[in-house]
Formats: sequence, C-alpha cells, structure tokens
Amino acid sequence: MKAAYTKPFLVAAFIILADQIIKTWVRAHMYLGEEIHFLGSRGMLHYTENNGMAFGMEFGGELGKLALTLFRIGAVVAIGYGLVYLIKHKYHRGLIMNVALIFAGALGNIVDSTFYGIMYRYASLFHGRVVDMFYFPLISGNFPSWVPVWGGQDFIFFRPVFNLADAAISVGVILILINQKHYFKHETPELSTPNSEVVEE
Repeated sequence: MKAAYTKPFLVAAFIILADQIIKTWVRAHMYLGEEIHFLGSRGMLHYTENNGMAFGMEFGGELGKLALTLFRIGAVVAIGYGLVYLIKHKYHRGLIMNVALIFAGALGNIVDSTFYGIMYRYASLFHGRVVDMFYFPLISGNFPSWVPVWGGQDFIFFRPVFNLADAAISVGVILILINQKHYFKHETPELSTPNSEVVEE
C-alpha cells in the first residue's frame, strides 16, 4: 500500500489505540468522580462517563442513546469513505491528515458507546458510556449582572471534560476551518474570447 494511504491511517490507528489505553487505565485506576491534578487546579484527570455526545453533552435517554450510537457508526463509515476518496483524488495532505484525525476521534468514541456496556457488564450493545477524563478549568469567575440569562452565575472556562478522541475531532475540524481556503483553492478557468487566442492561417 502506498505511503499516501498508510500514513493517515497509521496516525488514526495510533490515536485510537492511545485513546483506548488512556480510557482503560482511567477505568482501572480511578473511581468515578476522582481527580488527579497535574497542573494544580487548572489541569487534571477527572474521571467521568457520559451517555451522549462529545464533551459530556447528553442526548434523549435510552432511545436517543441508541439513535446517537447508530448515527455515529454511519458517520464514521462516511468519514472513512471520504478519507479514501480524498487520498485517491490527491487532495491536500493537510486536509487528508485532518480528516484522519476526525475519523480516529469518531471511531474511538464509537468503541465506548458500542462495546463498553457489554465489556464492563452494565448495559447492552450500543448503550455503553463514553469515558472522559481531561479537565482544564483555566478561568473561573462570575458573569456580570448585566449579562442576559447568565448574569450573576458562575462560569468556568474550559468547563467540558473530554478525552483524546474528542480532542482529535476538535483539532481536525478547527484546522480545516482555519485552512479551508488553502485546502480547497482551485484555479478559475479562463473564459475563451475572440482576443484570447492567436489564430493561425
């Protein structure tokens, strides 16, 4: 297999493997809600599990959970197909690598939501919980009283707890948005006019 194929998938495989190793270690060595601080109060491992989307967001109970897992599986198949398409049609290498990051992150969380319930004997197939652990509450304070809706309430940045798979998805999406003009640039074909060609007799 050509290097153009192997490198993005090797990066994806590494991220998936590292993500699962971290999640397995957290489950084996920490109890739910436990924290291990490595940057004081600004950075820590905080073991939590969620039934929903990335960064701990929830989605619609058991039926919603099943629908979300099935949607994730369909999405990762589509992303994988898109990745192969980009490689075959020789798109920008940066774009290909960023799509590989998104693919790896999506697949990494699918392992949790599809198999963890059965592996750890707490739920049926497709009803597993995603393991999250990275927490960086860098800034905390209160919204000013004049702020609509949230005025006077506490705020924390960055509040969500996430995992390596979430980070891979976020990095891939952000880099594509930042570099989209570079990734998708194309030359506009020159329109043919009577003066654009030299006619030889």
